[in-house]
Amino acid sequence: MKLDFVSKILLSPLSLLYGLSVGARNLLYDSGLLKSTKFNIPVINVGNLSVGGAGKTPHVEYLATLLEEYLNVSILSRGYKRKSKGFKIIESQNDAHFAGDEPLQYKRKYPQLKVAVSESRALGIPQLLKAHPEINVVLLDDAYQHRSVTANLNILLTPQNDLFVNDMLLPAGRLREFKSAYERANIIIVTKCDNEILESNKNTIISDINPLPHQKIFFTKYVYGLPYYIFNGKQKVPSLKDLNVILISAIANTEYLLDYLNDKTISVNALSYEDHHYFTDRDMQYLKKVYDNAEKNNTIIVTTEKDAIRLELHRPYIIRNKLPIFALPVRVDFLFDEKEIFNRSIQDFLLNYKV
Repeated sequence: MKLDFVSKILLSPLSLLYGLSVGARNLLYDSGLLKSTKFNIPVINVGNLSVGGAGKTPHVEYLATLLEEYLNVSILSRGYKRKSKGFKIIESQNDAHFAGDEPLQYKRKYPQLKVAVSESRALGIPQLLKAHPEINVVLLDDAYQHRSVTANLNILLTPQNDLFVNDMLLPAGRLREFKSAYERANIIIVTKCDNEILESNKNTIISDINPLPHQKIFFTKYVYGLPYYIFNGKQKVPSLKDLNVILISAIANTEYLLDYLNDKTISVNALSYEDHHYFTDRDMQYLKKVYDNAEKNNTIIVTTEKDAIRLELHRPYIIRNKLPIFALPVRVDFLFDEKEIFNRSIQDFLLNYKV
């Protein structure tokens, strides 16, 4: 939720205190007083400066797809809001309580990849490599602020309509650290772009970000696929054109998704919850009530793939009440014909990697 101007002013002293704390920590790492661990295989970090909503998951999936054909790729995540503790290797049969939603989504989409969770990336990476020494690249999900590990390639994401340069530190804004932290990035990706973004918009954004000479900037958009029944990926909805949709989601920002659904469907009734919310029995009962009051012959329930992982915890209830819940898959695509340039930059980094 975005704050109004007065609220931001009132919260700005707290933001200053928060910023001083984060800044002091970064200074300790920059000066070498706090040590950052380096590993003998390439570590690629995908993160952002703000709290959620930048599109990390589909960008990590893009990298996994790009690299899995010729490398033993692994993904390490914190496993935000999971119930388990410590380092865990994730298996497809795990549930969201054990694995967290995003790590389990990765494992089910890429069963051949090694996916693990750990609160500490510095401790998690060696445990992952000990268990699977064949791994030769680690993708870190949302570890831009975790300076205890030296990432060899930092990829920073920022949404087109919520650029970090226009934001403020927590709690007045959504930034986890000062804007200047963008300087640690090797690649900056402007995400969730409009399909019709113009070259002039692109140039304005690049000017606003003001990249350093070594930094490359790319622009991506979301491409949505056909919704599939959450318990059977082969059962798909061929078109949303003549349907009413009940959207149930617990993601950081639904604007981009709502814009898509509003353009593709008759109507959208959105039920929104806080990011990574674990749906309760009461939430499911309310969803059923909303669906029961809708026109059954042309209404489906749509959710995100990440939310579907948590909704799965209510599988008996969903099946028993015949709730038609479909997950909407998403992938990223690069704009301005720069997909191959991005791919080559990743490949060149790996080819030129030196311990």
